[in-house]
Amino acid sequence: MTDSETADQAAGSPKGGGRAPAGRRRSVSMTDVAKLAGVSAQTVSRVSNGSPGVVETTRAQVLAAMKELGYRPNSAARALKSGRFHTLGVILFNISTTGNTRTLEAIATSAAQEGYAITLLPVAVPTQDSVRGAFTRMGELAVDGVIILMEAHLLDASTVTLPPRTHVVVADSNAGDRYRVVDTDQIGGARAAVRHLLELGHDTVWHVAGPADSYSAERRVDAWRTALRSRRREVPEPLRGDWTADSGYRAGLRLAQEPGCTAVFVANDQMALGVLRALHEQGRTVPGEVSVVGFDDLPEAASFLPPLTTIHQDFSEVGRRCVEELLAQIRSDEAGTGTTLVPTRLVARASTAPPPDTE
Repeated sequence: MTDSETADQAAGSPKGGGRAPAGRRRSVSMTDVAKLAGVSAQTVSRVSNGSPGVVETTRAQVLAAMKELGYRPNSAARALKSGRFHTLGVILFNISTTGNTRTLEAIATSAAQEGYAITLLPVAVPTQDSVRGAFTRMGELAVDGVIILMEAHLLDASTVTLPPRTHVVVADSNAGDRYRVVDTDQIGGARAAVRHLLELGHDTVWHVAGPADSYSAERRVDAWRTALRSRRREVPEPLRGDWTADSGYRAGLRLAQEPGCTAVFVANDQMALGVLRALHEQGRTVPGEVSVVGFDDLPEAASFLPPLTTIHQDFSEVGRRCVEELLAQIRSDEAGTGTTLVPTRLVARASTAPPPDTE
């Protein structure tokens, strides 16, 4: 295989910019495009790969030559030569969640900007067998590295291993001793939520937690509990939800029956929406009687009634960092470990206020 990568389709000779007579059909090479465009074959290769740093007028000139000659880069030939497929694998489950959807969108966008495509492999039911099967399948595909967006508990079993020399980045995990991890600062965000409510004058803060098998939920509940204990406040028993508004609604009905509950930290905005509805239906005003803080800062959070005070986490930045960290491994051909935390911040809106007896 030479630098003159061939296209499967036939086209005419570029000499003089014209086409060959009928019956004389041959493949168009990268060298042909370079001659017609008046640039080097290396420049054509950079344009073909979507690499940055090519002057726009030159890029347009090369693309015009490709179009005229009917040239189509041969990705298989390029992969054989470079040893890279310019494709990143993504393994995930629960693609319907807002966080995963926005992170995946950022991964796809960031990868495209670097000249990479993505191969998506969803895991419908997150069992050990299905995850092991997904890893095996991804190892059979033409990818240069893998980004994993799933419950990190499934990465802890000794039976779940990735193919040797597979470059990996994991989002939302504590697996930093084995893989490179990119995560939201869950602990800092939860502490900020508790601090905000205590500084408003509330005696303690109740918590609606996410599912127990989620590392995000566990980090948030642990940080909530630690923040209360560090200030020697009572730690109520947390209520469990499953990230849905329905589960938040059920938790909210229970909280509405707690006369001492004046402040609630909810582990995500969807459950907070359910809590707000339940409190409203039970005649507990927000924030007059109960203050509510969520986590995520969904685009809709500002339109809740009342607008929701919440912890902003940057899903797009998590996706961008995942691609950045994975490409760094691929380009250096070295495995990575450790954790990169993406900061969170409190967004104060109308769902929080001092408790009734301090106004």
